[in-house]
Order: sequence, then structure tokens, then C-alpha cells
Amino acid sequence: MHHRRTPAIAVFLTAAVLALGACDSGSSGAGSEPDKKAAPGPSVIAPGKPGETAATMSAEDAAKKRTDDDTPNSADFTYTQMMITHHAQALKMTGLAPKRAESTKVKRLADRISAAQRPEIGAMKGWLKNHGGAKKQPDHDHGTMPGMATDGQLKQLRAAQGKTFDELFLKLMITHHNGAVTMATDVLSDGNNIQVEEMANDVIAQQTAEITRMRKM
Repeated sequence: MHHRRTPAIAVFLTAAVLALGACDSGSSGAGSEPDKKAAPGPSVIAPGKPGETAATMSAEDAAKKRTDDDTPNSADFTYTQMMITHHAQALKMTGLAPKRAESTKVKRLADRISAAQRPEIGAMKGWLKNHGGAKKQPDHDHGTMPGMATDGQLKQLRAAQGKTFDELFLKLMITHHNGAVTMATDVLSDGNNIQVEEMANDVIAQQTAEITRMRKM
């Protein structure tokens, strides 16, 4: 009797081992927490808010945190307010081109700049309205905004005609665009709102391309 029962016991033990192995195998599936700890995904450095240190977390957690916390901060409001003023000066400059520029290329460039920046001003004003309006910020002197033309330079541009206008317009607008790219780059680092980030990326892409075009004229 003893020898007849041994195979049955062995079969039972083997089945138990296999069952345990199946449980272990199942625990290493995609939904297992231990397996996640054993094989973590790529880590990223997530910059903290002003005054906070950066944190190391998974790319998934960083994306989730970014999506969950989209509250505009002071950098978002400051950028939006300043860029509205910055764009407004560009429109003043492009508005002079139809009657004063000699080059058809300069006139077309001015038209493109106007066509792009006018709706951007509208979008930024809309963003401010949707987020509580223009919060009180320190007054921004034109001289503190990167790339802004001085009153004297604008006066020279208004008085210029023909090739002189074309040369001065391109010189001032390249500087103006570089300033806008600097401001947009800064808010990508310091801001927190995704919509402002998207608007800043658009400014960088568009104005960088226009700088390249103007330097070839």
C-alpha cells in the first residue's frame, strides 16, 4: 500500500509546485506591483516650482503630475502680459511697411508678421480673461523687455523711406524677434500652464524661422 500511494503523493506535490509556480508567474505580469519595482521605467528629472528642489520620478508619473497641476503661476501671467505689449510694438512696426518699404519681400514679411501676431494677441488676452483677468503685476518698462525698440528707433523708422526703411526695419525686427524667443524660452522653464507653454512654443518656432528669413534678405 505504501508503494502504491507514493506516486499519488508525488503527483500531488508536483501539481502543488506547478500551481505555486503559476501564481508566481502571474504575479510577474504587467499589473504586478513587485514586478514594477523590479523593472522600473526610465526616470526623468522634474523641475520643482520656485523655491522647490527638482525631483526624480518615472516619465509616467512626471506626465501625470504635469497634467494634474496646470495652475498658472506668476511667470505665466507675466509672460502673457509682456508678450501682448511686445507683439503690439511689432504691429506698429509692420504697419509702416506698406507705404515706406521699397522691397516687396519686406512688405510681404511685414504682412506675415501682422497676420500671425494679431491673433496671438487675441489668444493671450483670451487666456488672461479665462484665468481671472490681468492679475496685478509690476509695471514693465519697455526697456526691460528683450528686443523692444526704443522710442528713438521707432522715430527713425517712421522717418525712413525706401531701402533705408528696409534695412532699419529688418535690423529692428530681428532684434525684436530674438527678444520674443528669449521671453518664450524663459516661460518654458519658469511657467506651469500648458496653454501658455503651447503659445510660447509657437512663438519660438515661428519667429526663429522668420529670423532666418530676414537674415537672408
